[in-house]
Amino acid sequence: MGPADLNRISLASWDWIVIGLFFLGMVWICFDVSRKKKETSGEYFLNGRTATWLAIGASIFASNIGSEHLIGLAGAGATSGMAQAHWEIQGWVILILGWVFVPFYQRSMVYTMPEFLEKRYNKESRGILTYLSLASYVLTKVSVTVMAGGLALNALLGIDFWVAAIALVVITAIYTVIGGMESVLKTSVLQTPILLLGSLVILIIGLKELGGWNVMMETCSSQPVNDLGDNMTTLMRDSHDKAFPWYGALFGSAIIGFWYWCTDQFIVQRVLSGKSQKESRRGSIFGAYLKLLPVFLFLIPGMIAFALTRQPDSMVGRQLSAALLPDATGALQNPDLAFPMLVNTLLPVGLKGVVICGILAALMSSLASLYNSSSMLYTIDIYKRRNPDVGERKLVTIGRIATVVVVVFGVLWIFVIQAIGKTLYDYIQSIQSLLAPAIAAVFLLGITWKKTSPKAGMWTLIAGLVLGGIRLVMMILHPESHNAFTYVFNELNVYAFCVWMFLFCLLLAFVVTLFTKGPSEEQVRGLCFGTATPEQKAETRASWNKWDVIHTCIILAVTVAFYIYFW
Repeated sequence: MGPADLNRISLASWDWIVIGLFFLGMVWICFDVSRKKKETSGEYFLNGRTATWLAIGASIFASNIGSEHLIGLAGAGATSGMAQAHWEIQGWVILILGWVFVPFYQRSMVYTMPEFLEKRYNKESRGILTYLSLASYVLTKVSVTVMAGGLALNALLGIDFWVAAIALVVITAIYTVIGGMESVLKTSVLQTPILLLGSLVILIIGLKELGGWNVMMETCSSQPVNDLGDNMTTLMRDSHDKAFPWYGALFGSAIIGFWYWCTDQFIVQRVLSGKSQKESRRGSIFGAYLKLLPVFLFLIPGMIAFALTRQPDSMVGRQLSAALLPDATGALQNPDLAFPMLVNTLLPVGLKGVVICGILAALMSSLASLYNSSSMLYTIDIYKRRNPDVGERKLVTIGRIATVVVVVFGVLWIFVIQAIGKTLYDYIQSIQSLLAPAIAAVFLLGITWKKTSPKAGMWTLIAGLVLGGIRLVMMILHPESHNAFTYVFNELNVYAFCVWMFLFCLLLAFVVTLFTKGPSEEQVRGLCFGTATPEQKAETRASWNKWDVIHTCIILAVTVAFYIYFW
């Protein structure tokens, strides 16, 4: 049996029974949702704004977790160690969504983030963000999630790539088209605990097989990752590290996280569906708790897999080495096989089925959220703007059609990814660091500085797209010349570029504001600090109590402790 076959999971009857029960649960939820007619766009896209904190928090987490976490993050942990943790220990950013942005979003009563920008800035800003978001969803999120899911199921179960990919697409699209946001929220409540349970089992059994936490830390701390004294357990690498300089990783991940968690339709749509500020905020706090877990459930198992390859006297260690292929320095040649190999070598009958259900849950929840958000952007921000008198029932129909169109385009783009090779996947991951600065700057200034002008928001988005586009083209072309221009747009670490681009966007917005007409009172009323009415302030204050503050402090304390421990 070669390395390509070692990662294939052999399932027993009990494993298939577990998987069957998972799908029965999904079918029952979809059947229950399908019995309720969705007469209005608000009911279809935002569940009638009736979601509770449990559904919101579970959906935030489940939407974020995809196959790139179960497969890719474990692979990252097996190679670069803790360096990727900056992007995963981001519960504190979700708290910003709940405490800072939820009141403004709830008061605006918007359906989408582009719609919020139109209220705060102008229709041009709304149009730019709409088309940008749709393009990024179709060309990156949908296609990459489907492709990664097909690859994962092909590696784990030996299912043909296209059979697995199309099956995931069709099954997920059916229940998303039928039930809209209600399907996304209710299936997330089922999927999230299964995902957490499956990953937790891997962590516990992996540490037990290895010999405990200290053995993992000692083994990984002895593996260098550069020539600057950093090792796999180093969170804050040297500023000259080519992949993760500390300032780029720390501040760049914060900027990307702010954009993703606080302003991206993909995530924010979950809190928009809340029936009150209280439910939306508590859903964010619950989601922040859950977001503390990926480092331990997905990244650290990769480090465990690496440490096990350094134990040749162990049968599991030998099996892992045969599949992951460590070289003379100890670095793994096939790190993405870390998670499936841990599943195959460590788990007993029955638990393998639970983990497979976790993988399916991660894939389906991410896809469902992508479908719903994409179709909502098209229906509300493009179709309804062009047809303002359209009826609500037709909007629901258009939303369902848009979901199918997004699915088709996302699948077709997979052929482009395969034709160009995995390098494109790396570029797609980098796109977030190029998109985030301008959008984050516009939203941040929009709610914190009421003088920020409509033209400032528009020109900052345009400048950000131009600069990010130039950087992307230069990354693809890789020019051989070396000068100031190529240094900034090609050689400078992409996360460091993200930080400097964010600062530039803030400065540009400030300068444009000084020379252009400011917003009207109506554009800022209730949408930024210092403009809320006494009634709005009272409503927000009544939406939280001491327990919300206590839970927030716990999340922040855990985050600080994490950084201190791995610093």
